[in-house]
Amino acid sequence: MQQQRFASIRERMVGETGVVMLIGPRDTGKTTLGRLLIADALDAGLRCALVDADTARSSVGPPACVGLRFVSSSEDLDNVAQADALRFVGSTHPRGVVLPHVVAVAALVAQARERAELIVVDTTSAVAGVVGQTLKYHLAELAQPSVIIALQRGTEMDAIVGMLRRFLSSRVAVLEPEVQVVPAGPVQAAEELAAAFRRELSPPLPRWRVQPTVFAPTLPDGFELEPLDGTIVGIQNSSGECLGLGVLDHDGDTLRVATHHGESMSGLRVGSLKVDLTTFATTRIRLRELFFGLSAS
Repeated sequence: MQQQRFASIRERMVGETGVVMLIGPRDTGKTTLGRLLIADALDAGLRCALVDADTARSSVGPPACVGLRFVSSSEDLDNVAQADALRFVGSTHPRGVVLPHVVAVAALVAQARERAELIVVDTTSAVAGVVGQTLKYHLAELAQPSVIIALQRGTEMDAIVGMLRRFLSSRVAVLEPEVQVVPAGPVQAAEELAAAFRRELSPPLPRWRVQPTVFAPTLPDGFELEPLDGTIVGIQNSSGECLGLGVLDHDGDTLRVATHHGESMSGLRVGSLKVDLTTFATTRIRLRELFFGLSAS
């Protein structure tokens, strides 16, 4: 039954190469369609890659990151959770992080082009308002997909689809979800996100002492470290690659990072979320307010 889903668009996509970007709100089938397109491409003998840009419902790597997975077999497709490369975004919602999100996707698409003939980009469910439209526009502008597939219920994607068709040369196909799924409510979404953070930050979690000089953005002079307690960070190596996530732990005058990726750590990128390491519930924060006491205007 699964193999019969999205039959029409899959027939049209046979032999397609380059970048295919999937956009649409939550629970419209983007991830399912992406996997089916890759499975079809594998059957046709193509080398494939999945760039998972859905930072809230990650299939590749942990939340708050964009992940790349090269797929050369059906076995690879069944085991995409372990990323071949990660880029840290620092939040599960694009508000306030459009730039690092777009840069992360563009970098991994460029890396994927070196080895893959078909690259599927699975995007976030943020499609409404200025933030959603801005993110999707710049993702398409830099990733340069040959095809954008928009999944929508009713007319909710009309504004984004019209904008992409007006300003970019990518072909845009619009589909309705084949299976009508009631979108997950906020409680279920929060539980799923907490479970994903729990997998990445599962105890026992080693703690590594860090100096205030290892952060990006750089901490302001005289910055009190206590407000950083509980903040997620991207663990970076000396090549600028993200190894995974950590959570800052402030105790007195000592700042530590709790992470499974400390062995090759050379720096920390500060995120826009706090994570409770008991419940793994998350709270969004604003870095400008955290660092400088400034609210967004």
